[in-house]
Amino acid sequence: MEAFYYKSPIGNLEIICENNELLSLQISNHIKMEVKKTDFTKNVKLQLDEYFSGKRQKFEIKINPKGTDFQKLVWNELKKIPYGETKSYSDIAKIVGNKNAQRAVGFACNKNPILIIVPCHRVISKNGKLGGYAYGNENKQKLLGFEGLKF
Repeated sequence: MEAFYYKSPIGNLEIICENNELLSLQISNHIKMEVKKTDFTKNVKLQLDEYFSGKRQKFEIKINPKGTDFQKLVWNELKKIPYGETKSYSDIAKIVGNKNAQRAVGFACNKNPILIIVPCHRVISKNGKLGGYAYGNENKQKLLGFEGLKF
């Protein structure tokens, strides 16, 4: 398992990879230097650089998030939300087959281990408000702002 840290506009990101798959991308208070550079970790950093500079709208990184079957179902739907667009928690609940599962969708978003690439920040409340975000609504606003959306 490889871990490295990336300084981003929303804070330091801890990136955990194994066997050329991304397992976790989370905001972290730790600041460490990258210990081992591989082609995979260089590619992750490059794609994040491109995203934050407005040059990348879709990630091409193999991911392997750990979670329940329902969480993985939700996360797969989140990856389908286009750059610069949003869907509501109830939209996602309907897509995954349970129109009343908005809270469960919110919980799955909160437990998303691969932020940005699995874009839980693109999920908002049905009334058009931000809803919540595991790393604070200020960071959610920043990420949506990178994609041209203002709240």
